[in-house]
Amino acid sequence: MGMGGAAHQPSVYMLPKTLPPPHPEEFASACKMPAKPAPIKKSPVKKAAEKAPEPVPPVEAPPAEAAPAEAPAAEAEAAAAPPAEDAPAAPVEPAVVEEPPKAPTPPPPAVPTSAPLDVSVDDVNDSSLTIKWKTPETIGDSGLDGYAIEYCKDGTTDWVVANEELTAANRYCIKNLKAGDLLRVRVVAVNPGGRSEPGTLADPVPIREVVDRPKIRLPRALRSRYVKKVGEQINLVIPFLGKPKPAVSWLKDGQPVDTKKVNIRNSDKDSILFIRGAQREDSGVYEMTLKVDSFEDKGTITLQIVERPGPPVSIKLVDAWGFNAALEWTPPKDNGNTDITGYTVQKADKKTGEWFTVLEHYHRLSATISDLVMGNSYSFRVFAENKVGMSEKSTVTKEVATIQKTGIVYKPPEYPEHDFNEAPKFTTALNDRAATVGYTTKLLCSVRGSPKVRRALLSFTDVKKVSFIFFSCLNICLVFRDSLSS
Repeated sequence: MGMGGAAHQPSVYMLPKTLPPPHPEEFASACKMPAKPAPIKKSPVKKAAEKAPEPVPPVEAPPAEAAPAEAPAAEAEAAAAPPAEDAPAAPVEPAVVEEPPKAPTPPPPAVPTSAPLDVSVDDVNDSSLTIKWKTPETIGDSGLDGYAIEYCKDGTTDWVVANEELTAANRYCIKNLKAGDLLRVRVVAVNPGGRSEPGTLADPVPIREVVDRPKIRLPRALRSRYVKKVGEQINLVIPFLGKPKPAVSWLKDGQPVDTKKVNIRNSDKDSILFIRGAQREDSGVYEMTLKVDSFEDKGTITLQIVERPGPPVSIKLVDAWGFNAALEWTPPKDNGNTDITGYTVQKADKKTGEWFTVLEHYHRLSATISDLVMGNSYSFRVFAENKVGMSEKSTVTKEVATIQKTGIVYKPPEYPEHDFNEAPKFTTALNDRAATVGYTTKLLCSVRGSPKVRRALLSFTDVKKVSFIFFSCLNICLVFRDSLSS
């Protein structure tokens, strides 16, 4: 460079590639990552700014003969440029100390799970088999990665894994099977501890087409107790579904049906139970079973054969009074294979011998019969009743209730005798009388008494002159012959 010029040497630094964070630590049941991020190293540019080189002193150049025309302009630019040592220095950041990674904690030893539970067939056809199961009872801390399904032909031990990858579901369909094979299937639970004990199907499964599962379509009338009378014909038709044709079997009270008494006829769509003349021993619980391979369905029918009940065991005439009679009886020993619904009580007069019903559908075991006729003798009998009807025979009282006649005797009422005795008593006061001398004079007085007054005591000077004395109930009359002069 010519005299009067400025020189500057730039520094170029290549930035290193940033390293990725450390690889995570993987365990059987967890994944651990470092707690601190990867450190970021200081940029070389900042370091260069901190350690800037000192300005180089200008080199003295030999004098030149003549400066070019542009020299003053170059000098002006150089003078205008600030010196390098006047630039501000960047702040210094503290260096990050990188910690060494810690050693991972060793995981606990893995333990296999227990065997899967309740392995069963969910569906089957001519090319596939679907099974289902329940989760093992014990899984442990190692967890559960999935299930492996294996199968083999019956009679061999060449187990084939059906699923290439473990399945987490509790149901799996094994496909591409050959029709006609008899397969055994098992399910194994897998975790870091290894394989569990297998859960196996109880019976081998034939691979063939099953269009419809067996299903009994029990008529509504047979879902409750089916009641028939003794001697009636029984013809029960029970339709069902199932393909191929299901195997049908019948049981009565847990024992095989007696084909001598009960006729069974089966077709592709229904089963018929026929009894020509029903008897009471035909009563019971009949169970129908449909089976197609490992699938089955059951239905029950309760059959009750009833008849009329027997008569009451005994009847007793407890008492008879007035126009009433009290009866008591005991229930019959034979109820006709059904409940007793009531009793019928009848009476008969010994004169006519005709029976008349006095109580019907009576529920108690004692009764009082009223309105009996006086002077008659009665017998009584009782019939038992159930839903079939009234018993053919009855129980008759041994005693006879006699309604006695009562005699009528008139008894007059007794009255106390009245005492009519009464002392004599004047009812009217005596008045003074004036009489004419020489004329007959009559004196009257009113008196009462009981018995009748028969005597009258007179206080008079000359009683001989009284010619007549008359007594009545209430009066006394005295007649004088001549009037007294004084």
